[in-house]
Parts: sequence; structure tokens; C-alpha cells
Amino acid sequence: MENLAEEGVVQQQDTKWYVLRVVSGKERKVKEYLDKDIIRSGYADVIKQVFLPMEKVYKVQNGKKVMREKNYFPGYVMLEVLDGKLTDDMIHHISNVSNIMHFLTDGKGSKGNIISLRKSEVNKMLGKVDEMSEAGGITMSEPFIIGETIKIIDGAFNDFNGVIEEVNDEKKKLKVIVKIFGRSTPVELNYMQVEKLS
Repeated sequence: MENLAEEGVVQQQDTKWYVLRVVSGKERKVKEYLDKDIIRSGYADVIKQVFLPMEKVYKVQNGKKVMREKNYFPGYVMLEVLDGKLTDDMIHHISNVSNIMHFLTDGKGSKGNIISLRKSEVNKMLGKVDEMSEAGGITMSEPFIIGETIKIIDGAFNDFNGVIEEVNDEKKKLKVIVKIFGRSTPVELNYMQVEKLS
């Protein structure tokens, strides 16, 4: 029996992660629908899970501390699929689900080859979900350094890490390069929108 259990573990490892671009704000709806749809369509043995990285955010509402879950990658839903088992039929079927725009590809929009995330990206994503509970405050005593990696804590790229390209100390602004699924995007942020990585 032990061997079987071990083989089961090995099989779990052999998966690829794909990224679905979805309508922002509909991520949870898409996940709920896909969870049911995958079983209904008989894909459950191939598509291991629909994953929505969430973080817990504390807000003060009416003087009370309220915990809400927030999407870690707004506009994206992840699919874990057995390696080499994603068929054109499945791609077509999933791409036609409402609120799903397309699979992430190496081209523009839905044109191009569907790409899976690299192991390092997957580990980073899953690791982020684990470490999100440990957040620190902002300390402005240390200067920002060009080439330093910081965490963005506010705005459209909230919770992404970026590398500082320019520092404007007078205006308290930074130019930060953010990598979104392999593409570098320059973003201008003020000091209060970022925090140093501990």
C-alpha cells in the first residue's frame, strides 16, 4: 500500500498551471462556475483545481475591524491541469464561459500559444498566499535604493513586487518596474504606496 501512496504523491506533482484572463470583479463567480462546470463536463480528472489566490485584508468599518478577502491577482484565475492533458476541446469550452476572456498566451490577447506558468512563478504565487498574513508597516527612515525590490501596497498593482528604477526624493515618488506574468511594466508610485521587503 505504501508504494501506491508514494506514486499518488508523484502524480500530484506532474501538473501545469495555466492562467485565465477574466473580467475584473467576476473572479469569484468564474471560479464557482468552473468548479461545477469541470465536474459536469467530465474534466475533473484532468483539471485538478481552479485556484483564486486570496489575501485577508483588515479594514476599519464603523470603528470595528472587519476582515475581508481580496483577490491577489485581480482579473486572473489559475487552473492546475495534469501535464499534457489540456485538450483543444477543453480550451475552447473554458474560453467560451461567460466572464472569461481568454487563456494567457505568449502573444497579444487570445492570439498565440497558451503558456503555462513556470515552476518558480507557481511556487512564488503559492508562497505569497502563505506569507500574506505577515504584513509589516511603513518605515520611512531608510532611503529607497535603485535596483531594490519593494512591495506595492496600494493602487492598481497592490501586492505586486517591483524593482525601483528611479527615486525622486523631493516629490517622494518612485519609478518602479513591475513584472506581470513575465512582462515588465513601468509604474510611478509615491512613497506611501510601497513598502520595503523585510
